Amino acid sequence: MRIGKDLVAAAATPVVLGILAEGESYGYAILHRVSVLSDGELEWSDGMLYPLLHRLERLGHVHSEWRQSDTGRPRKHYRLSEQGAAVLVEQRRQWSVVGDVLGKVWPDDGGPRFRAALGGLA
Repeated sequence: MRIGKDLVAAAATPVVLGILAEGESYGYAILHRVSVLSDGELEWSDGMLYPLLHRLERLGHVHSEWRQSDTGRPRKHYRLSEQGAAVLVEQRRQWSVVGDVLGKVWPDDGGPRFRAALGGLA
């Protein structure tokens, strides 16, 4: 399945903030965590993640620090700020409302109303 760009973009900030709420991380590890959490359905690129991390840093939602990796290469580590934690709480509340609405318009049983709306395709 291919997840649309609009949905990926809308979910990117709360996903990254949620991952950083688990503990500090760096770019490649965040990309890997997204893939694991989505069972491979979300494959983000560097070109999508790093601009987001830079924006979150500019907004004060994350802090970063350069460190040496085990291989000796410098690696930028990101951690959630207090402000970022507050933003995550608000994002979670908002996504909960959206999830509740979707749960109401997408019935679990795929009953007759849902099948009729899909023209009998469900």
